[in-house]
Amino acid sequence: MFERIADLAIRRSRLVLVVAAIAVVLMGAAGAGAFGKLMGGGYDDPASQSTRAADVIGKKFGGETNLILLVRAPRSGIDDPAAKRSGRALVADLNKEQSLDNVISYWDADNPVLRSKDGRQAMVLAHVKGDDTKRDENAKSLIDAYSGSYKGALTVQAGGGAAVNSDMGTQSGKDLVLAEAIAVPLTLLLLLVVFGNVVAALLPLVIGIIAIAGTFAELYVLGSVTDVSIFATNLTTALGLGLGIDYALLMVSRFREQLAAGASVDDAVRQTVNTAGRTVAFSAATVAAALGALLVFPQYFLRSFGYAGVGVVAIAAFGTLFVMPALFVVLGHRVNSGRMPWAKPGRSASRAPLWGRLARVVMRRPALTALPVLAVLLLAASPLLDITLGTPDERVLPEDARSRQVSTELRKNFDGNDAAAIHIVIDKAVSEAPLDAYAARLSKLEGVVRVEAGTGTYVDGRSTAAGPGNADLGRPDAQRINVVSAVAPKSDKGQSLAKEARAVTAPAGTHPLVGGTGAELVDSKGSIGSRIPLAAGLVALTTFLLLFLFTGSVVQPLRALVLNMISLGATLGVMTWIFQDGHLASLLGFTPQPMDTSMTMLMFCVAFGLSMDYEVFVTSRIKELHDQGEDTESAVANGLGHTGRIVSAAACLLAVSFFAFGTAKLSFMQMFGLGSGLAILIDAIAVRGILVPAAMRLLGRSAWYAPRPLRKFHDRFGLSEGGPRPATAAAESPFVKNSTGA
Repeated sequence: MFERIADLAIRRSRLVLVVAAIAVVLMGAAGAGAFGKLMGGGYDDPASQSTRAADVIGKKFGGETNLILLVRAPRSGIDDPAAKRSGRALVADLNKEQSLDNVISYWDADNPVLRSKDGRQAMVLAHVKGDDTKRDENAKSLIDAYSGSYKGALTVQAGGGAAVNSDMGTQSGKDLVLAEAIAVPLTLLLLLVVFGNVVAALLPLVIGIIAIAGTFAELYVLGSVTDVSIFATNLTTALGLGLGIDYALLMVSRFREQLAAGASVDDAVRQTVNTAGRTVAFSAATVAAALGALLVFPQYFLRSFGYAGVGVVAIAAFGTLFVMPALFVVLGHRVNSGRMPWAKPGRSASRAPLWGRLARVVMRRPALTALPVLAVLLLAASPLLDITLGTPDERVLPEDARSRQVSTELRKNFDGNDAAAIHIVIDKAVSEAPLDAYAARLSKLEGVVRVEAGTGTYVDGRSTAAGPGNADLGRPDAQRINVVSAVAPKSDKGQSLAKEARAVTAPAGTHPLVGGTGAELVDSKGSIGSRIPLAAGLVALTTFLLLFLFTGSVVQPLRALVLNMISLGATLGVMTWIFQDGHLASLLGFTPQPMDTSMTMLMFCVAFGLSMDYEVFVTSRIKELHDQGEDTESAVANGLGHTGRIVSAAACLLAVSFFAFGTAKLSFMQMFGLGSGLAILIDAIAVRGILVPAAMRLLGRSAWYAPRPLRKFHDRFGLSEGGPRPATAAAESPFVKNSTGA
């Protein structure tokens, strides 16, 4: 296959480039519409109890409250006649909005629970209609229309879930623009430093553009037929630019190496595709396998990263394998044109004796050099022992975000948080007496301020006078109950309260559905947690199989999995220490809170896939030299000497793409960017530079071991360049040799 790709590039190079250019233009045109197809939200399991509760409430009761207008009368107080007139006029205007349901305000019969303690503020609650995308559009339109001064007597500020999601979507777009404005110039500068000339430095950017344009087109298509998160665009740009550079860097370095060795352009292209191209293909498969595991999760927020991740990896690899060889043929020796003043003539972009010397130093005292590194990584991982998981709320936004300010005000100045209430729905007829007893039992739960039901309002097990909104909670075929508490819904107490509400004895013959913010978090953690073993198993199995097919050894995949887990544990531990425990919070400008469940899982899959990317880069060259007759120690030292510069340069370039998101105002995007960048550097320096040579030295010849049945399987189905095999007793030895490599 790789021979045919090389021949196509040599014989039809200009045709390949013309077709590629047309494809990029078409993909760019389609991808420009992706943002109109993508959605916010997507954190909930569609099959969970809380989601089903929200669906029933939406169908039969007009939907849960997701928009809160905090109304202030700063001069006279909310009960001033002028403020009342303006407040009722505001409610009348809101009731005319086609995109709103269930508008409830303080001025509806002077509902006291919607009035602040100081009497200067009141709440207007409403439900914004539509699916995630339409709801975001409706919310933005409503917020723009009503925020600010109203009739000169009131000021209005928007909060609630719809406003938070709207602010998050807007902030995400700003963060993406800023991150790319930082990453692209820095990346180009680093490429010039790495290659020392302009032409070679620009080639990786070509692949990055192809990968990003192609993936945006893919997201446009997928967004037209299924739910895809808007945040998939962030991964697309970071990973597209990074992987495009990674793969192109490997190819360009090998091509220049072949030219420097005296090969003709055509021969250099063939050798590059057969070696570095093969490595790119296997590397892409391992990264795609890790990101593809995200598709097992029911939340479309996570699945979207799987769509984007697999797509960007496949397109980057495809572009590298077909477009890059054609560019090599057209450019020939001009690939070295545009030498920078600091670059030495004939300088190799791949050979790095320093990495080879480091490997030899490590292998002379493998235990002595590896143990301190392991100790540091395990210490860095120790905060994971106290990790707490959660889901995004208004605290991921900067403190000056309007929706976050509303949430803060509601907690400080109102009795109970109506926006964070537990919502219970019974999807059938219920008699008054059993409903009354059920609501009274719910009101006795610790932390509950009041319970609102169709039969009245309950406090500490006793019914009080029914409020103006109670009648709207009962229907002949369904009943809705709101459990308002004083606890933060996403705190441990809030989650416990949701679980306790589910455990309260319900009216006979009914099966209440318990929803709300706290219940959603409980369900989200349970849903993701139940699928983590499957996702981890798929990642481990596919990685093992791919590395076995690549190396012919069962030890190499196990060694790679163990070392990757150690480096990932260290990364996640550091992120927990920073973002959960609050270290560096003032420097980075975020609010400490539990680790985002979805983003932590995403960061794990992305970092694992990229770690395997560099694993393949390094192992392929080591295996190639080992197959040529070098012993393990020499193959490791020389292999790292050849690939160390590539891996370190690629890691720095890719880390820049992710670290740029450290400038984000959304704290979970900060965590993802900084964590992914840190994982890449830890893997490239500590793992590839020290732990891999130490492990290979300690394993010795057993590093290439495979049982006889698997050796036979690999001989038949494993990856081979097809050339003559080394003259060894490989057919009878459990220490496999075949011809592979980069």
